Amino acid sequence: MPIKVSVVIPVYNPGEYIEDCIASLLRQSLPDHEYEAIFVNDGSTDGTPARLDRLAAEHANMHVIHQEASGWSGKPRNAGIAAAKGEFIQFVDNDDWLGDEALERMYNYGVENRADVIVGKMVGKGRGVPRELFRKNRPHANVDNAPLIDSLTPHKMFRKEFLDRHNLRYMEGRRRLEDHVFVTEAYLRAENVAVLSDYLCYYHIKRDDASNAGFQRFDPVGYFKNLREALDVVEELTEPGPLRDKLFRRWLRNEMVERMRGQRLLKLPEDYRRELFDEIHKVVVERFGPGVAAGLPPAQQIVAALITAGRFADIEEFARWESGIKASGTLDSLTWDTGVLTVGFTATLTSGGEPLTFRNDGKKDLLVPPLSQDSMEAVAKLGADTSAPLGKSRADLVLRERTSGAEFFQPVELTREKVAVKGQEGHFRQVLRAGSRVDPSSAANGAGLDAGIWDVLVRISSCGWSKETRLGAVRGEAAGRGRGGAVVGSPAHLVLPYWTDPHGNLSLDVDQRTDRLPYEFARLVPADVTVTTDPGRLVVVLPFHVQDGSSAALKLTDVASGREVALPATLTARVTGDADLSADLPLDELTDGQWRLELTPPSAGAGKPVALPLALDVAASGGVVVKRLTAVAADLAAKDPGRRRPASRPTASTILRRAAGKVRRALKK
Repeated sequence: MPIKVSVVIPVYNPGEYIEDCIASLLRQSLPDHEYEAIFVNDGSTDGTPARLDRLAAEHANMHVIHQEASGWSGKPRNAGIAAAKGEFIQFVDNDDWLGDEALERMYNYGVENRADVIVGKMVGKGRGVPRELFRKNRPHANVDNAPLIDSLTPHKMFRKEFLDRHNLRYMEGRRRLEDHVFVTEAYLRAENVAVLSDYLCYYHIKRDDASNAGFQRFDPVGYFKNLREALDVVEELTEPGPLRDKLFRRWLRNEMVERMRGQRLLKLPEDYRRELFDEIHKVVVERFGPGVAAGLPPAQQIVAALITAGRFADIEEFARWESGIKASGTLDSLTWDTGVLTVGFTATLTSGGEPLTFRNDGKKDLLVPPLSQDSMEAVAKLGADTSAPLGKSRADLVLRERTSGAEFFQPVELTREKVAVKGQEGHFRQVLRAGSRVDPSSAANGAGLDAGIWDVLVRISSCGWSKETRLGAVRGEAAGRGRGGAVVGSPAHLVLPYWTDPHGNLSLDVDQRTDRLPYEFARLVPADVTVTTDPGRLVVVLPFHVQDGSSAALKLTDVASGREVALPATLTARVTGDADLSADLPLDELTDGQWRLELTPPSAGAGKPVALPLALDVAASGGVVVKRLTAVAADLAAKDPGRRRPASRPTASTILRRAAGKVRRALKK
């Protein structure tokens, strides 16, 4: 059968970091005969060549090409293109990895939409990745209707016939931004680009040793010489006008303005800052007309104008001010509603710990940067708009999975409010009040949330700033009501909102990835349990929200003998918002004694059992009394005074004291 996808991986001294890449390729859901991996070893001097030779010997669809070191990724990628037999080619770096179903999903999506390029959702582990691009699936995207230009790394799938027809190849040699040139031309020549956002396809990794090629300090002269080559492609394939300005804006914003802002600039050595500024100034004056910067948000327009005017001292002053701007969020409410977690929150920007203020001059709202009148006049002469488009301010609710880094935007209803600043006429701050409905069964761009710990964040976008903060540490009185876990979806998933320790932020535990569930049951008392003896029936009211009826498992354990009785159970919703845990109670199997209760809630995969702080005291006559577990322990001690109590765990100071004692005794000997 023909090969659907060829994966091309340029390789140079990755060491152990290549193992995750290899493992992800071997886990692909595509059958082995439908894809191949081509590792192009570019003169590695570590143990990688031998490792790849063993891999190729063990797996027929894994191939290795060895070549002399070329110094960069362009030549090995081209060698992979030449050797590829697949209908599509996917590029992967040797320290990154793919989602298990990435190749199958991207291939099917590309064929379905007749795409020349398929862009799969990316997540960055220590690295930035596009966010707006992946808000939704985009089956028919181009550079005009989607922010494709924000994603210029090579980690995409390309139709091989398309690459060959246009002779699209990477520029070779030791150079920067060769991927910008390649991907930009692909976007501009493609008949269709499909963006797949409902599955996490590509994991873009920053190595612990920070030795990824993209993280090395670069020579500004050479870097911006290479950047001009990407601009040349845009000029060749577009006409002067709004589209070209829009595309150029990507490089002005990402490669120039953002390098001159906040801590990103201030962390650089002073001499290097100036060298970088000088080269950026040259490109801006040489290549960008006024329409390029005009489309930027105001804060970025100011920086672009200062770059154009050559005002480096003002750039540093503005960066110091911007470095103090942060996001602040308050969790106002948190409740479950028919399987959906409703979140109410308030968000605002702060500067130096105080709310960020704006000024109204009677006609429009303005930024209030700490620049001199002379500097602001210079900015104005270059056409920079310093008005504050506060009607476009956004506050997004974002879920981020703690292990993978996967991010998903949640739907938000937003209102914007201006609050006057006392004692400062015309000055005000903006408050964003928002509500979001988080449906765990569709919160991942239409798909359900995978098992894991999902941190809840607020991301504020306003005036050219994009700032985020964790949500929950600051919260109103209504924020804790109805916070308990929920059993939602089919198959059932257990979703538990909880406060992190020690910061008190809000996170969602999906399918028991933490040990927080017992805390939800800690408040259970005997009054929450109903027992009938004819017929035998047990009902426990749990602080759960249940969307639909669901099965669960209950286990009774005899405290004295350890004998266990397993009971099938069901969870059903109550009008009060809690849930009934119900099970038939086989009293004839329960001997006279005390029986602990343990619940295994519904969960994707194997649920973890959780002990309830309750026990059944069953009498020989068939009577049943419900007790708190602490009462059971007291009864055991009373009935058997000689029973040995479990030793408590020694404290750290006790351990140190005992260790010191051992040392002293050893010295005496």
